[in-house]
Amino acid sequence: MEDAQLVQDFLGGNHQAFNVLIKRWQDKIHHFAYRYFASSDDAAEITQKTFIKAYQKMNTLDDASKFGSWLYRIANNLCLDELKRAGRKRATSLEALKTAPQTEVASSADEKLVRNEALVLLHKALLQLPNDQRMVVIMKEYEGLTFREISEVLDESENTVKSRMYYGLRTLKKTFDSWNINQEVFNYD
Repeated sequence: MEDAQLVQDFLGGNHQAFNVLIKRWQDKIHHFAYRYFASSDDAAEITQKTFIKAYQKMNTLDDASKFGSWLYRIANNLCLDELKRAGRKRATSLEALKTAPQTEVASSADEKLVRNEALVLLHKALLQLPNDQRMVVIMKEYEGLTFREISEVLDESENTVKSRMYYGLRTLKKTFDSWNINQEVFNYD
């Protein structure tokens, strides 16, 4: 069943439809928040708050077919609110990064170590980006959203989103260059 139909069912009184939406989107939102904060606790909190807010505000969703973009917008705003509340950039602990969700199982201890070290470096570099660039890079590169979807989430033009992506990637490259890190570090397949 499509998200739009589930939204309509929920608005019609079928609260089980919302549970299906949670199951469908929970991992994506958690992954998004984790990439932003590199903390499972913070990601879980943002995920929970995102679905609470979505539940409370579902009747404000103008186009049910854009549920995913709308949900990412809620998560994005909650991440930004959390940063403002904290009053500083979050520190990323090495242990939090090493326990990042991994999609593949490393075939040896050396591969796993290299993968973990690469994740640590990537997260540290991401945390140095301005928030607006970091959000775009995470949504595009990790969440697989299109520029159009990102522009809907951020309520910005596609050109603005593309510009943030360009500058974000350029800044990441400069950061890696300054750390004397080349692309081979991230080619651990």
